[in-house]
Amino acid sequence: MGKMPPHRPKKGPGKKRSTDGADEIIRLNRYIANSGVCARREADELIKNGYITVNGQKVTDMGVKVSPGDTVEYKGKKLVPGKKVYILINKPKGYVTTVKDPHADATVLDLVRDATTERIYPVGRLDKATTGVLLLTNDGDLAGKLTHPSYGARKVYHVFLDKDVTRHDMEAIVAGVTLDDGTVSADAISYPDPEDHTQVGLELHSGQNRVVRRIFEKLGYRVRKLDRVSFAGLTKKNLQRGHWRHLTLKEVGMLKRGIKQ
Repeated sequence: MGKMPPHRPKKGPGKKRSTDGADEIIRLNRYIANSGVCARREADELIKNGYITVNGQKVTDMGVKVSPGDTVEYKGKKLVPGKKVYILINKPKGYVTTVKDPHADATVLDLVRDATTERIYPVGRLDKATTGVLLLTNDGDLAGKLTHPSYGARKVYHVFLDKDVTRHDMEAIVAGVTLDDGTVSADAISYPDPEDHTQVGLELHSGQNRVVRRIFEKLGYRVRKLDRVSFAGLTKKNLQRGHWRHLTLKEVGMLKRGIKQ
């Protein structure tokens, strides 16, 4: 007898809950995320576009739930929720933050090739020329939370410009700069070196693409160098450029509790 199709079970008392979704009935997008393919929001797109099958049947309903006995496949490859892995890297210049890019010489996954056998992916993005703190994981729940605007993950950047940044423009950045995709305001901005006003430290929560560079370009500056020194409370302290480390249990707990650093 073949396996039953995915279902929408009724909630019942006493159901054992798992920390990773490996032994419970859960939504399909969470199962996909726990398998290290992508975050939940991206998983919804995969389902909607017909890339996911459950027990051999194409599924496009994002509300479907699956159980441990179901066979879930993405483009013909079986997905299996794995051990959660959290890796922090100090990204060098020249690496793209995508899982695969046929046009790129190197991706950030090349830096962590020997770190784990689990399938991990970057949380958010840093453009090719930007350096600094980047988190990689296969925890789709956490990745989705950290990249969602409502979470407000704090990001701190060290920005090097082609000319002195005026006080007036710093005030404008805090008040809000209108870009093509909306108005963005910084939480704080300052001169890290009082003698060199071509450098600023910038704190913001926005996750818009290339937002720091676009803010300064809108005000007539050119970013010469951009380094992210902190992300959601994680820093590159004692982590050399191009190196990586696993997060501590304390750091993972901090992220999961949603502490805004």
